[in-house]
Amino acid sequence: MGGMSDVRLQLLAKELEAGQQDKVSNVTTGFGRWGLMLHRWQTRRALLQLTDDALHDVGLSREQARVEGHKPFWRG
Repeated sequence: MGGMSDVRLQLLAKELEAGQQDKVSNVTTGFGRWGLMLHRWQTRRALLQLTDDALHDVGLSREQARVEGHKPFWRG
């Protein structure tokens, strides 16, 4: 048997998922207050420009994107 076992593949998937979670949750670490606000402003502006297909891919409706995208950058 030359391939990986199902157990090893499941463990690898969990390791990768945990690694991805760390990257996602720590995106704003080290930005400081102004960097965090700039990050929010840029990502909220980008959210308003997503197509309906892209919004569907991330699990948001157009209304949810509109509400989040119009939040002031100083609000979390």
